[in-house]
Amino acid sequence: MTPMISVVGKSNSGKTTLIEKLIPELKKRGYKIGIVKHAHRSFEMDKEGKDSWRHQKAGADTVVVASPGGLAMVKKEPCPDLDSMSKYFNDMDLVITEGFKRENRPKIEVFRSSQHKEPLCLDRDDLFAFVSDIDMDLHVPAFGLDDIEKLTDLIETKFLYRKPEHAGSEGK
Repeated sequence: MTPMISVVGKSNSGKTTLIEKLIPELKKRGYKIGIVKHAHRSFEMDKEGKDSWRHQKAGADTVVVASPGGLAMVKKEPCPDLDSMSKYFNDMDLVITEGFKRENRPKIEVFRSSQHKEPLCLDRDDLFAFVSDIDMDLHVPAFGLDDIEKLTDLIETKFLYRKPEHAGSEGK
């Protein structure tokens, strides 16, 4: 099964920004990365009037838009748990989720002292890293907001048990 980690934090803590920094560093090291973003409300992936939007509105249960540049799928079903979604990521080296703070997955918490008084995961056993603008001891490795290489080293050591084949290395 593809390793899956969650980037969590309270609203406006910088979860998306951290993921935007992690992806290029992991890609530079030769890994294929999948992302699952948790949405609290219903969302529309296509614009009103486009064919795929019209197909959804007509009642299609699954709509896939395929092009030379990739594909996108919208499936009308309740949000499955992360284990159920893993089948979509079999060809990835790592899946990073944004949100899903209640799922029992290894977590990186992003915390900004200017936005909140205390972290979200104070007593969580699944917290494996803490990223913040202040020093705080949560008994896990702590990183500054821009310590992307060091955080990626930790992710690589804990979850990526082999070097990517196209990087020219043998397995770990």
